[in-house]
Amino acid sequence: MPNVRASFNYSLDNGRPIDYYFYEPDVDVELNPPGTDIQEMEINDGWPHLDSFELDKQGFALKPIENSFQSFNDETEIKSVFYPQVTEFVKKHTGAKRVEIFDHTIRKGLPTDSTKQVETQRPAVMLVHSDYTPKSGADRVRDVLPDEADELLKSRVAFFNVWKSLYEVVEELPLACCDAQSQVDEDLLLMNLKYSDRTGEIYVLRHSDNHKWWYFPEMAPDQALLLKTYDSETDGRARFMGHSAFEDPTTPPNAPKRESIELRTMAFF
Repeated sequence: MPNVRASFNYSLDNGRPIDYYFYEPDVDVELNPPGTDIQEMEINDGWPHLDSFELDKQGFALKPIENSFQSFNDETEIKSVFYPQVTEFVKKHTGAKRVEIFDHTIRKGLPTDSTKQVETQRPAVMLVHSDYTPKSGADRVRDVLPDEADELLKSRVAFFNVWKSLYEVVEELPLACCDAQSQVDEDLLLMNLKYSDRTGEIYVLRHSDNHKWWYFPEMAPDQALLLKTYDSETDGRARFMGHSAFEDPTTPPNAPKRESIELRTMAFF
């Protein structure tokens, strides 16, 4: 398919802390939200270059995945059956000795019945971001594996998101990946996630004309994207990879709504 052009929600590098509040801040707080710098970029079709993408270079790769699991409406089944499948998938494609899945999110339209539980269902994220920073990556290991963290953090740890469609080919709001080789450290802007009882942090990206974007049009449910969102190694390999959903101008008007799952994993080497 030909390359497409679409808008991405970058963040302004204005010298002020970028923040996002999960509660109503005080009226005197001067907000500096992310995603206010909307830029049109070219997104390249990744299919012709499928075998050239590497997690330690571009920061992402697309691989075939077992597609027999269909019980995505059952949280217990997801954790007891699908988690082990994804654990082996990540081990196979990263060489990790150990993989821990610490959460998952299903992206789809939320139910109209407000009484239904939707804690793990959210709409697609239309913001150029990477999920962790050096601090929040290490903190997450301590949160998930408190008794082992000190020892585990002495060796390499990397976080990989696994993203796939639930049942259908993806036509609406596909996921785009920013080639990590096309970004520099200065493009990564710290964003504070303000909760009532704590503050977390991720990276958002400032715009650069050097950024090279890729996507895989019409991904099938037996294909999964591996996205590297954190790596403790500082030897020049990709550590943080910017990504975002986007509105594909070639999406048919009657295309089915995107339904996908992403699982966040930590891999130990």
